[in-house]
Amino acid sequence: MTSTARETEIRDPWQRRVDSGNWDAITAEVNSLGGALLPELLTPGEAEQIRGLYDQAGYFRSTINMKQYRFGEGEYRYFKTPYPQPVERLKQALYPRLLPIARDWWAKLGRPAPWPDTLDEWLRMCHDAGQDRPTAILLRYRAGDWNALHRDLYGDLVFPLQVVIGLDEPDVDYVGGEFVVVEQRPRAQSRATTRRIAKGHGLVFTTRDRPVRSPRGWLRAPMRHGVSTVRSGRRHALGLVFHDAA
Repeated sequence: MTSTARETEIRDPWQRRVDSGNWDAITAEVNSLGGALLPELLTPGEAEQIRGLYDQAGYFRSTINMKQYRFGEGEYRYFKTPYPQPVERLKQALYPRLLPIARDWWAKLGRPAPWPDTLDEWLRMCHDAGQDRPTAILLRYRAGDWNALHRDLYGDLVFPLQVVIGLDEPDVDYVGGEFVVVEQRPRAQSRATTRRIAKGHGLVFTTRDRPVRSPRGWLRAPMRHGVSTVRSGRRHALGLVFHDAA
């Protein structure tokens, strides 16, 4: 390892972890299925540290009881800014990797792509449009909890991809609780894809829709995501959305 690489590793290990992914393969899978697993983005210790923030109210701007809003069963909390360092650094590192996918999708669908080259510029656009509430979330599910199929839109300005990171180990800390993405395919039955997310690993998936090829060209396939019922244990996850909320 060169001295420059060593300095980068010490200063920003989250950037190195994001860059370690096979982004050609990730892009191909996202294009095909609307989602793809990512490499380990948080160490086990970091995952436990972020999971442990859930009961520290000072890190959050609001708490949502899913049952109250008929979103499912369970609870999640919206972080307030400034984010904890791993949350902020992962958002900054992931955005430029996801940006080419987003721009390619909008080109296929004949839409103008509004996203600038950096996350900070994009968030300034969101804030100027009145979307200034931070959207990174920490989710907690207990046995019997689940999350209804939904989309995290929050306003007119939307980034078409987002990331969820598992903070517990499937089949060790909890059973069930698979991540579910459902695609409404043009002139066909809906297709569901389920994923198990290892502790500290990520999953990138579609926020709203994705392009699918048809005999008439590229069409928009709406997509929603949720979580199946947790059968035992507790499941925590970190959600990274790349647009802020109105």
